[in-house]
Amino acid sequence: MWDPIEQKIIDIIDSKRDEIIAFGDDIWHHAELGYKEVRTVGKYTEWMEKLGLETEQGWAITGAKTYLNPKGTTEGPTLAVMGEMDALPIPNNPDSYQGNAHCCGHNAQITGVVGAALALTDPEVKAALGGNICFMAVPAEEFVDITYKSNLMKEGKLHYGGGKCELIRVGAMDDIDIALGHHTSTSQMGIMNGTSNGFINKTVTFTGRSAHAAGMPHEGVDALNAATIAMVNAAFQQESYRDEDSVRVHGFVQEGGTAVNVIADHVVMQWCTRGKTPEAYKDASDKLDRSLKAAAVATGCGLHIESMAGYMSEVSNPHIEVIKSVLDDIAAEGKYTEIKIDEGHSTGSDDYGDISCLMPLVHFSTGGAAGAVHNPTFHFEDQYLAYVVTSKIFALTAYRLMKDGAKAAKENIADYKPVFTKEEYIAFQDSMQTSFDMPMDPLPIVGKK
Repeated sequence: MWDPIEQKIIDIIDSKRDEIIAFGDDIWHHAELGYKEVRTVGKYTEWMEKLGLETEQGWAITGAKTYLNPKGTTEGPTLAVMGEMDALPIPNNPDSYQGNAHCCGHNAQITGVVGAALALTDPEVKAALGGNICFMAVPAEEFVDITYKSNLMKEGKLHYGGGKCELIRVGAMDDIDIALGHHTSTSQMGIMNGTSNGFINKTVTFTGRSAHAAGMPHEGVDALNAATIAMVNAAFQQESYRDEDSVRVHGFVQEGGTAVNVIADHVVMQWCTRGKTPEAYKDASDKLDRSLKAAAVATGCGLHIESMAGYMSEVSNPHIEVIKSVLDDIAAEGKYTEIKIDEGHSTGSDDYGDISCLMPLVHFSTGGAAGAVHNPTFHFEDQYLAYVVTSKIFALTAYRLMKDGAKAAKENIADYKPVFTKEEYIAFQDSMQTSFDMPMDPLPIVGKK
């Protein structure tokens, strides 16, 4: 089943299983949010330095790139082996760290990358590979902590909310020809080759006028009422969306007043409009904007809408034979037998969709987790599957793509038709980043001159 190089990859990773699991567990217990993954990228860099590899830091603030061979010294394609680093703000997870938790499983992603590097840096394994491999520590996949990201944008340190979007913009993907990515699930192993929703994010601020909520509410202009009306308006738009567009519109009140007896003069909301195509989520975005404007008109509140480009819909890859062969061979060993090939549509979103619009993406999942994803119940119950098997799949898939002069990788690249050039992608994303202001327009207060 395994050729000699593959058996060596497996043996190396198994011999270091305790170190790999310890790395994954350490990242699990020190979860950091997007563009704040300073400790995580430091641990990644330390690991790569022990393997004799130099790491370029500072890509998209906290991102990092590490080349198997010095950059520019090899001929043929470069494969990115990508692992996300960021967590979610879920303070009630039992292992929460400073209010954050890896209930997305990204700690397993970055662990799989460093585990794969253990094997791929072996001289015999490395000599069997064509082209080059770039290990990447990727920031900020989760579209959370929007206020922090918005402030980075205002300071000129950031342009996009999503880490891979920013990596594309700043040129970190310019020398990458094909990408290998991973997600953690609560099943066992699978191929992620379906489509997904894209989205636009919005920060919405209603501005009102404070007053005593019990004694003189008529003198106030209630920003919380405007937010409530906006939610009702958005809900009544649902029947205007086509079923086939998989539209999702959801939001929450981030700041909603200061006291029960004070009319709220400042309310901040976060909204997201998702859809199967850019046309669909742009339509949903426009309808949400109308709902927000109507709420402002009804109450006399001021309104500010800051729209932020989100993620693109994921593009399926016609070449899944390599990743399937790896999963089949691992399943044949008997311990992990469930392999799911997901070629349907997901109403969720992730920024691997953006990568898949510019280059071929090979995307797989492994399990080892239990509970619910993006929920405080999420935890790891099979660390070997989550961390060690993930490392094996990363390394074996990279080897099968890049052996024989990178033959399989070249076939992927030759058959791929990009959705955008880099310049077209940036232009589209920039067109989604808009700002709208409506001034307060309250009616005169009855009884006051």
